[in-house]
Amino acid sequence: MNQALNTALIGIGTAQAVKIPITYIQTGDWDWTQVLQTGGMPSSHSAGVSALATYIAFKRGISAMDFAISTVFGAVVMYDAMGIRRAAGEIAVEVNDLDEQVERLAKQQPGLYHARRRKALKERLGHLPTEVLGGAILGVAVGAISFLIEKQRR
Repeated sequence: MNQALNTALIGIGTAQAVKIPITYIQTGDWDWTQVLQTGGMPSSHSAGVSALATYIAFKRGISAMDFAISTVFGAVVMYDAMGIRRAAGEIAVEVNDLDEQVERLAKQQPGLYHARRRKALKERLGHLPTEVLGGAILGVAVGAISFLIEKQRR
């Protein structure tokens, strides 16, 4: 099996699993749906790309072309998680609030009709910089451990 691919997937899975106890600490509830949720601490996107780049750096060296590709790919993914995806989440918050305000107004005004959205837009899409950093740190650890395990097997 491709150890680099496994490393990236383990980074993603580990980050998603870590969200469960972090959510418990924050809310007092064991929310197992966090395994499938986007956003939150740590960023699984950052963990996956950082694990991949770290593993490649140890395996092939930082002068290797595949390290350069994985690093640029990782930087784009992490920037996108903090930028566009986070902005989309903030817009979703505003749209959901606007829908509630229009519904309130419709109840106050006779003859005004408003069909409430069946489902609110998903608000937790992107990441705060600390969530991206947390995912990156986790990913670096996963990548390094993966390399060390592979090295010991030889």
